[in-house]
Amino acid sequence: MTDGQWGSPAWVRHYGGFVAAGIIALGVDAVVLTALTEVFGLSPFVARVFSISVAMVTSWLINRRITFSVAAPPTLAEFARFAAVSWGAQAVNYGVFAAVLIVWPTTAPVVALAAGSLVAMFVSYTGFRFGVFGKN
Repeated sequence: MTDGQWGSPAWVRHYGGFVAAGIIALGVDAVVLTALTEVFGLSPFVARVFSISVAMVTSWLINRRITFSVAAPPTLAEFARFAAVSWGAQAVNYGVFAAVLIVWPTTAPVVALAAGSLVAMFVSYTGFRFGVFGKN
C-alpha cells in the first residue's frame, strides 16, 4: 500500500484485509488441525504441518485480492515468493507452537496455535509487503 492515511478507506482495506486474511487462515488452520488430531488421531506436531499448508493457500488468495489488491492473474512465481515468506513466518509460528506445548504440555493445541500465529503475524506482513506484493 503506497497511499492512504490512518483510517482512510485505502488504509482500512489494506490492514483490514490483512487482519481478515489472517483470521480466516487461522480458522482454516484450527479446523484442519482439530480434524487431524481429534478425528484422525495424528500427533499435533505432524498435523500442524498439513494445517499450515492449507491455511497458507487460503491466506495467499485473500491477501493478493483484498490486502494488496493485485489485479493481475496469479502466477507460479508470485505463489513461490508467497510460500517462501509464509514458510519462514510459519517456522516462527511452529517454533512458538511447539515451545508452548513442550513447556506447558496440557495446553490445548489450538491455544498454542493462537500464540504462534500472533508472533508470526508480524513476520508475515513484513515479508508479504516487501517481498511478495511490494509494488502494490
